[in-house]
Amino acid sequence: MAPARRSRPPRPVGPGVGDSAADGPAADGPAADDPAADDPAADDPAADDPAADDPAGEGTELIPALADPVERFLRHLSLERGRSPHTVRAYRSDLRSMLLGLGSLAELDLAHLRRRLSEAHSAGAARTTLARRAAAVRTFTAWAVRVGELATDPGARLSSPRARPALPEVVRADQAAAVLDAAVSGAAEDHPEALRDVALLEVLYATGIRVAEACGLDLADVDDSRRTLRVVGKGDRERTVVFGVPAARALDRWRRIGRPALARPETPPALFLGVRGGRIDPRVARTLVHRAMTAVPGAPDIGPHGFRHAAATHLLNGGADLRHVQELLGHATLSTTQLYTHVTVDRLKVVHDQAHPRA
Repeated sequence: MAPARRSRPPRPVGPGVGDSAADGPAADGPAADDPAADDPAADDPAADDPAADDPAGEGTELIPALADPVERFLRHLSLERGRSPHTVRAYRSDLRSMLLGLGSLAELDLAHLRRRLSEAHSAGAARTTLARRAAAVRTFTAWAVRVGELATDPGARLSSPRARPALPEVVRADQAAAVLDAAVSGAAEDHPEALRDVALLEVLYATGIRVAEACGLDLADVDDSRRTLRVVGKGDRERTVVFGVPAARALDRWRRIGRPALARPETPPALFLGVRGGRIDPRVARTLVHRAMTAVPGAPDIGPHGFRHAAATHLLNGGADLRHVQELLGHATLSTTQLYTHVTVDRLKVVHDQAHPRA
């Protein structure tokens, strides 16, 4: 069943009250999550900096004859389709790259689009970048035809390389346990930030939710009696995810001891707070995950997306149904979930031995 949508004001998942970007490293690039709404390339922050390999160069802007329809399209995405500011920024960058060199929108044809992709490929753009730009311009040209900006749709015939996203290194279950145990030990003295870090790590691993989704959680989204979280994902789609006893304990200690120590009168109802009392910034969350991973010898240096990947993988290896994992991750299609999960050879052998008549 497709996740439901709910109409409520979008939560700030950027810097909160006094929690600036200075608290963490530079943010990962925006994820263009449409029209491939759960394209793995869009789901992986590491693969989604729209300007990172732009052959046109930074600072190049479209002429007004092109910029005006693009801005109207972006408003359509934001206001009518509920796309996040993150996604709209990605579209703006991709469309700028694809439309540069035109004197008007009427000049846009298939040859120009293919040439722009070819130039980007020659400049070293990744396959995921090419696929994302092609998807963005196809969505734009389809809209342009509908509203009368274009007579024909050149994007409909545009193909692009099949994206082969570089999936993060898989964390073994024993490594994930060691990371979480080390974080729990570090919070033994009930330091507020340490309690927050433990709770956030436990939630990320227990549920597999995206870092922006975790940072966007409010206190009211936690149902302690059912051990569930109400999560708003891409496209404002709402879903419910479950968490286990360790995450429940960590959330309880954080809310009873840690959060009150960081909260201020102007603090929002955010579940996770930064050191200045505002909603935690996703960049700060990424930093604390990397720091937690480096505390365990031999564990790969991954971020929150790696934890999400590990949660899905370990669920499948433990016998969870792929459909169940799909719902937890918030993917619209099962094929995306399959791309984001690894099933170990040992698990495949067990299933083969149990199921095949000539095993």
